Amino acid sequence: MSVENVLSSKVRIKILKILMRMGELNVSEIARRLGVNYGTAIRHLQILENADIVKKKTFGKIRLYRLNEQSPKVIALQKLIEVWEHQNK
Repeated sequence: MSVENVLSSKVRIKILKILMRMGELNVSEIARRLGVNYGTAIRHLQILENADIVKKKTFGKIRLYRLNEQSPKVIALQKLIEVWEHQNK
């Protein structure tokens, strides 16, 4: 998956920012914080998971997502978001 595909969505960027702040969240909590429905959140999380940016843990029906801290992509995205946020303050 290309960087353009991953970063072309405001929802995906917001998911990254939420997971950077909160660590690990379930799908319902991510959807609530974004103000989107469950299906929309799942679709965007699956794209991020396929790009190896987030990891999923499943406990029964509960799906928890977190950033894949070992991925060089995540390290680069975190740095980009931190610099961008700092510059806009």
